[in-house]
Amino acid sequence: MFLFSLLVPALNFVLVLTPFVVPGDPIDTARNILAKEALFRVGLTIELIMSVGLVVLAVALYRILKPINGGLALLALLWKVAEVVLAAAIVLLTFAALQLANGSVQLAAFSAEQLRAPVGLLLNAHTVLYSVPMIFLGLDLMLFFYLFYKSKYIPRVMAGFGVLSYALIFVHAIGIIIVPDVAIMPIVQTVAFLPSCIAELVVGTWLLVKGLNVLPPDSAQP
Repeated sequence: MFLFSLLVPALNFVLVLTPFVVPGDPIDTARNILAKEALFRVGLTIELIMSVGLVVLAVALYRILKPINGGLALLALLWKVAEVVLAAAIVLLTFAALQLANGSVQLAAFSAEQLRAPVGLLLNAHTVLYSVPMIFLGLDLMLFFYLFYKSKYIPRVMAGFGVLSYALIFVHAIGIIIVPDVAIMPIVQTVAFLPSCIAELVVGTWLLVKGLNVLPPDSAQP
């Protein structure tokens, strides 16, 4: 699930959704979407599937880490649920805007161009909109990785790096809301997102190959 939550949204955004975007021009973005509407709908569907995967990840992490601290594990689970709900709401808004753009919903008071604008605007503002669920992403995975650090289920250096990585995500999400001109700079986004990508890739691969170290490190092996 760690690998799924990293690779699927990254590939979907880069390969499927980003090619539609015309920076600064939501009308042209909307035209691109309508020209390849089926592909755009696939992208929205993948984002919804991603939300389902995040719930699975959250429940798995909660069950694994509940014995370490049940209260903190539950708090992290609730933050993850908030993240998923907000992300799904963004997809819902985008789908509703698509219905306006393609003429499925008619509003006589608006021209065709005006009806197309919302779906283009929502996709162009993808990073800004997702800053809100990213706040909860930073909080929930900081807490889950802290519990991993306490548990020693994975090497502590990995867990500590995970805490730091998602602290950067949290700070960057706040930055997009407060100082968006700085936060959207490529170098800032790289610093904010690259460590968390590395953390998820490393930890996901570790869990897939090595599993959890459920015995204390100093336990004697028979």
